[in-house]
Amino acid sequence: MHDTLPRLEAICFPDLRRGRLTTLQVNVGYRCNQSCVHCHVAAGPNRTEAMAPELIDLVLEVLERRRLSILDITGGAPELHPAFRRLVAGARELGIKVMDRCNLTILSEPGHEDLASFLAAHEVEVVASLPCYLEGNVDAQRGKGVFERSIAGLRRLNALGYGDPRTGLTLNLVFNPQGPSLPPSQTALEADYKRILAERYGVIFNELFALTNMPIQRFGSMLVSKHQFDDYMALLQSAHRPENLEGVMCRSLVSVDYEGFLYDCDFNQMLSLPLGGGRAHLRDLLADDLDGRPIRVAGHCYGCTAGQGSSCGGALKEAAE
Repeated sequence: MHDTLPRLEAICFPDLRRGRLTTLQVNVGYRCNQSCVHCHVAAGPNRTEAMAPELIDLVLEVLERRRLSILDITGGAPELHPAFRRLVAGARELGIKVMDRCNLTILSEPGHEDLASFLAAHEVEVVASLPCYLEGNVDAQRGKGVFERSIAGLRRLNALGYGDPRTGLTLNLVFNPQGPSLPPSQTALEADYKRILAERYGVIFNELFALTNMPIQRFGSMLVSKHQFDDYMALLQSAHRPENLEGVMCRSLVSVDYEGFLYDCDFNQMLSLPLGGGRAHLRDLLADDLDGRPIRVAGHCYGCTAGQGSSCGGALKEAAE
């Protein structure tokens, strides 16, 4: 795999500093039941990295001590972690909103047949990957049969009340472009998703998050192999919008890796770029405040400010409007 970090560190990006911390995004491990080309984590079935039980306890302690409002759980397929349900239940007991970054196919994996019911019982917000509403495109990106299993997962969630604004059970979908291009208008694409998924499959959901593919890990390596890296970076830089800097996720979120170390975002974690202002561990959050610290930036950060902008919550510009 080609290392894109040296190329990214050679690209300047505007200085940023942290605001008030509200969200703990925890990567509990890299094991996944899928291996997707665009995956910036390079997750897969053979990855063994996983957060230790004592660190799961520390996550809950930090959430309570810092009085944070959101726990965003990611992976891999985070649900494969043995302590996933304990972490969810513990956070919900603290009154914290929990988000599960779900690939949908995990809902039909053996041993996880009751996972959807568990998520509903704890009112977990499901953020589900569905890179297209067309079967051929999804299977090309994620593997044969993934689209069919994803639709089955969405129907299972819908049957429990997810996606229905009357229930309070939130189901948001995530879109990624197929290649080195910016995502289209999130508003227009969401309308297409809702219409087509409802008409063809009877599926409903709350919102669509349109995310920009980051030039790191598998996707970045693919760009280098196809001699498209420089062109893609030029596209991101030319589409940079300074007004998006105010809403980037790293200002209010801190990313935690499976060993408990802190990063300004999930992408920096995958590039092994420590927290701006110095390397820090989850235990440091028990006493230290991150407000005002510098944010570690490099060329890939243009992926969050290009065009309509991109964050873990989707477009920035359209969301602000």
